[in-house]
Amino acid sequence: MNVIVCIKQVPATNEVKINKQTNTIIREGIESIINPFDMYAVEEGIRIKEKLGGKVTAISMGIPSVVDLLRETLELGVDDAVLLSDKAFAGADTLATAYTLSMGIKKLGKYDIILCGKQATDGDTAQVGPSLAEKLGIPHITYVKRIEKIEDRKIRAQRMTEDGYEVIETTLPALLTVVKEINEPRLPSIKNKLRAKKAHIPIWTAEDINADKRLTGLNGSPTKVVRTFVPDMKIDGEMVQGSPEEQAAYLVQKLCKLYFKKTS
Repeated sequence: MNVIVCIKQVPATNEVKINKQTNTIIREGIESIINPFDMYAVEEGIRIKEKLGGKVTAISMGIPSVVDLLRETLELGVDDAVLLSDKAFAGADTLATAYTLSMGIKKLGKYDIILCGKQATDGDTAQVGPSLAEKLGIPHITYVKRIEKIEDRKIRAQRMTEDGYEVIETTLPALLTVVKEINEPRLPSIKNKLRAKKAHIPIWTAEDINADKRLTGLNGSPTKVVRTFVPDMKIDGEMVQGSPEEQAAYLVQKLCKLYFKKTS
């Protein structure tokens, strides 16, 4: 069973720096971590390998330093990793990111399951996984909380919903986005740490994956950020004196004035 896990780099803190010219997130020089939701995808990929055999490959798109984050996945038990890195990939929205990842995955070759975290903590769009499945022309299941069965080239999983879960079965190859309820990520072993330290992680450019640069990065991103700003969080407060009845009467009078002011 060949499993591919998609990894994303996100800022280690809530402090995000924006390039004022392109209105994109500045990745260089910022301490980064693996997107927390992707760690559950990594763990699930390793569990599938341990149960059914095969191998797990991690793939990511980002700046060259993301190699260090991919090395962390090898420490956990992932077999191979590859980074897609090129200036042509910079500033990509979810559509351009999905396209680039799809071209990298096509170069990797045969696969059975692709796993992604449900969303990235710096964007929260949850669009890359489903978009990637569409680019590859394979079925997908989102918000997976449990994989029930994998056999006969089919996979059955529980998909989390607002009021419970749905059981969905589809054919392989397929893409799944997972939620944190699916498992508990493991800690790295000494053996895997030593292996990861020596492992070679290739870096593929747009030419290496035969990607059309018109469809990558800012060029291939239909989503354009026009302006970014910090919202004004100033709140005016007022202390109301008097008995409960007097306070209630005052508040009703105040709300009526505000309502009629807005509707007039």
